[in-house]
Amino acid sequence: MVDSAAHLVDEVLPRRPIRQWVLSVPYPLRYLFATNPKVMSQVLTIVHRVISTFLIKRARMTLKSGAQSGAVTLIQRFGSALNLNPHFHMLYLNGVYDAKGYFWPVKPPTREDLDVIAHTIAKRVSRFLE
Repeated sequence: MVDSAAHLVDEVLPRRPIRQWVLSVPYPLRYLFATNPKVMSQVLTIVHRVISTFLIKRARMTLKSGAQSGAVTLIQRFGSALNLNPHFHMLYLNGVYDAKGYFWPVKPPTREDLDVIAHTIAKRVSRFLE
């Protein structure tokens, strides 16, 4: 794990501010994710879309303008007691790149922002799973 982190820092991630986001899932979804990687992958896509859109809007840009965020995700399947607990550890650039390649840092999310993001993720994942 330490080697992977060192590789990310030294060789993969740009020298920009980075914020870690962690998403844990409710008990009823844990077995589903553990047994169906395609569903877990689609949920991760939804999560990335929500967080990336938040960052792009926070930088006062739009997807149409060519703004992009960047992230690396580690999917952890077990908790510290070796219990089934699929969850995502996501490292996001704390800002966005515009169409010209210039990096625009953003302010940290507020408590209210996190509530809105969590609610949006829950709503979209629920709709997908239905």
